[in-house]
Amino acid sequence: MDALIPFTTSGSLVDLVDKKVLVVLRDGRKLIGVFRSYDQFANFLLESCIERIHHRFDYADKDIGVLLVRGENVVALGEIDLIAEDMVPLREVSWAELEQKINDETKRRERDHAIKDKVLASKGFVNEGREGDAY
Repeated sequence: MDALIPFTTSGSLVDLVDKKVLVVLRDGRKLIGVFRSYDQFANFLLESCIERIHHRFDYADKDIGVLLVRGENVVALGEIDLIAEDMVPLREVSWAELEQKINDETKRRERDHAIKDKVLASKGFVNEGREGDAY
């Protein structure tokens, strides 16, 4: 019966050793690399690591190399299916070009929020917080 209970500790990471993984960190960064080793605190080592950013169907990679990731900063960790990875319809662009697109989109979104806030304020609604403040 105990064998049917899934691991909920760092022991569950043993299946990921020497596999290509995607890691999402608390600050929103996405890392891709080969999962090499881990400890009892779920800290782990990524080899051939890259940081990837996305915007719509474009992506860019920045080479990091070997990276030690502190386990408490990980939001999600999963194995990448190497066959399905090649079938994803994404287009690689330069890091600077994609950063510019993301910054332009962020500025546009902030401008739209400011307009929306003015309209809502004229109707008597008050916006005291931003996205992510309600926890």
